[in-house]
Amino acid sequence: MYVCSECGQESAKWVGRCPACGQWNTMKEIKVAAGPVKGGAKLSALNSQFSAQNKPVLVHDIQADAEVRIDMGDGELNRVLGGGLVQGSLVLLGGEPGIGKSTLILQTVLRLRDRKILYVSGEESARQIKLRADRLIGSEKGGPSHLLILCETSLEAIYEHIQEEEPDLVVIDSIQTIQTEGVESSPGSLSQIRECAASLLKFAKSGGCSVILIGHITKEGTLAGPKVLEHIVDCVLQFEGDQHYMYRILRAIKNRFGSTSELGIYEMLQGGLRQVSNPSELLLTEGREGLSGIAICSAIEGVRPLLIETQALVSTAAYGTAQRSATGFDNRRLGMLLAVLEKRVGFKLAQKDVFLNIAGGLRVTDPAMDLSVIAAVLSSNVDAAIDPDTCLCGEVGLSGEIRPVSRLEQRIAEAEKLGFRRMLVPAQGLKGIDQKHLKLDLVPVHRVAEAVRELFG
Repeated sequence: MYVCSECGQESAKWVGRCPACGQWNTMKEIKVAAGPVKGGAKLSALNSQFSAQNKPVLVHDIQADAEVRIDMGDGELNRVLGGGLVQGSLVLLGGEPGIGKSTLILQTVLRLRDRKILYVSGEESARQIKLRADRLIGSEKGGPSHLLILCETSLEAIYEHIQEEEPDLVVIDSIQTIQTEGVESSPGSLSQIRECAASLLKFAKSGGCSVILIGHITKEGTLAGPKVLEHIVDCVLQFEGDQHYMYRILRAIKNRFGSTSELGIYEMLQGGLRQVSNPSELLLTEGREGLSGIAICSAIEGVRPLLIETQALVSTAAYGTAQRSATGFDNRRLGMLLAVLEKRVGFKLAQKDVFLNIAGGLRVTDPAMDLSVIAAVLSSNVDAAIDPDTCLCGEVGLSGEIRPVSRLEQRIAEAEKLGFRRMLVPAQGLKGIDQKHLKLDLVPVHRVAEAVRELFG
């Protein structure tokens, strides 16, 4: 049989384009046994032990209490998960090789001393995990007594150890190395990943034991394995960042128990990953006085306000066609803002290259970034620096108007906390905001032309 690695569509013959999702060259061959496979009955028996007898119930008879969550001892991880790890949930953590996935999970479970944890590794030996644990917590006398290490790749053997130990949390590192005897294919194949993930989901939901899966990603940046793997799990976390830099970003791609707009920021140190509780200070460059092409925006990611540095470079086009390049920002939105500048403000940028970068490796989707993008582009174009004590926020419309943004009070409070003295805000968003006790001056602007005059005179 052939299965699409993007959507899980099955086909009896190979086709170049998936008929369900329309993607090309995604049909992968899997083996389907004609009769009962050796080991299949054993896996079915183990699954039946975890599952109870299910019966239909009326909706008003179902107890809808709040989910029981496990405090992970990590404020950043708890925020991204929506308040902690839900008991009986299946979580998938993905990221590039060497980014720190195993380090993040290991240092987290080492803190959970009131829980019994089984850490299953199919990639490293027990000695390698011990050396990493010693580096993360130091060589404590006796070491942690709540963490069990198991080096195993057979799903049936893992279930037997789970029955013996009865842990509160199971970590699988990684799902691509686990195989079951019920499927005749190599570990990491589509059929193996799908069967193992479905079995672990049934175990987690019926037994109430939370399971964390660590997964690899492909060269395209997507999670390895079939797309149905993301449909099976309750929560998909992505661990991002450049391994040549020390900052890492944890964001939720899918979360059945919380928001997907939250992000956590870590700093990679010799002793592991450190939580960054105030990322605004790390995202701002020191000594930016007198530098053109830099504007500071007060943005919101999830429930957290961040002061983000927007960098722009405008130069004469070396070739016939001007380049438009944005890192961490939507390229099409950049083109729209440049068109507004040319049509509504009168700046001619058609024959100039424009490069935009969001400092710190962040990807920002907040529309309040529009005003800071325009300010950074104009600052680089005229080679005039913006006052380092000024920050901005505001959405720019196609008519050149500055539209109000959500949760303006939180943005103002974050800018005030970091010592900014002046802030350009949408004039329509100031209704109901008490300005008497503020330590910074709020400058209301209606149009882009007004903001340009306030910044550059």
